[in-house]
Amino acid sequence: MADQQVAQQGHDQTAGSPGSAQAEPTIQIQEAIIADNNDADSAYEEGLEPSVASISPSILAYQEENGRSYHALSRGKYVLPNDEQENERLDGKLALCPKARGATRVLDMGTGTGAWAIDYADLHPEAQVVGVDLSPIQPGFVPPNVSFEIDDLEKTWTWSQKFDFIFARMMLGCFEDLPNMIKVAYDNLEPGGYLELQDMGLPARSDDETLKPDSYLAQWCKLCLDAGQNLGRPVFPTTEYKNYLTAAGFEDVVEVQKKWPTNTWPRETKFKELGSWAYANIAGGLEGLSLAHFTRGLGWSSEETLVFCAQTRQGLKDPRIHAYWPM
Repeated sequence: MADQQVAQQGHDQTAGSPGSAQAEPTIQIQEAIIADNNDADSAYEEGLEPSVASISPSILAYQEENGRSYHALSRGKYVLPNDEQENERLDGKLALCPKARGATRVLDMGTGTGAWAIDYADLHPEAQVVGVDLSPIQPGFVPPNVSFEIDDLEKTWTWSQKFDFIFARMMLGCFEDLPNMIKVAYDNLEPGGYLELQDMGLPARSDDETLKPDSYLAQWCKLCLDAGQNLGRPVFPTTEYKNYLTAAGFEDVVEVQKKWPTNTWPRETKFKELGSWAYANIAGGLEGLSLAHFTRGLGWSSEETLVFCAQTRQGLKDPRIHAYWPM
């Protein structure tokens, strides 16, 4: 993913909590990916007031909009759907920070389908894992050391016991005030605990200028940023996460920058495969990523949005465009 704070992958950020004097964040940057210029790649085708709510009929009465379903709790806060199509896109290494092992009380912020929380709990039966999301889309049959709560993380956190590991993945654009959420996480960590943030940065980039500013992909990225701003849920730059973490009081901050190719344009096999997965994930979920953003934040019709998504998808699969997602 983009950056990682004391972790890895994109904007994956992991930071240890309370300590002594703060050192400068460590930044690890991935080198440019070499393109496969001989590859035409034609083979690549195509709300409730209480902080925690029980599973009631009103929460299960999902909001229907533009032919997709969205969470009912704190209606309108999160712009991505919670239907089966989106859930398949979300489920895919677990943590990269030192608390990838040895944590005893773990919080998974924005758990979604609960896949990460379940996998972590399976690997670490000694840990108690709490997954929180606005949508009750998690399975009912889970390991005994996992619990799921339908909650709004932007409301007051009411847990009486602190965590030693808090994890959040792909939460860009989900919070009105990300720096404040990081401070809240810090306040709910035990001394020596870790926060790991894994995120994708916008806009997409290219190191050889093959991604033109007037391309549909570049325009799509800009429109997402504009829509988030208009909705009061800006896409905070992942390159600033390390500063938010140090401002909150975290120490031993590490940022790891990775690159996910938009399709199979790279020469090296491992990056070509990564591009294939990235294309399937983004292109397959483009409508879900766009509909609420563009109709709510830009005033577009759903028809206009779907047409633009189709045009953007063509650019996403063009191997002549050596673009990547900063992670």
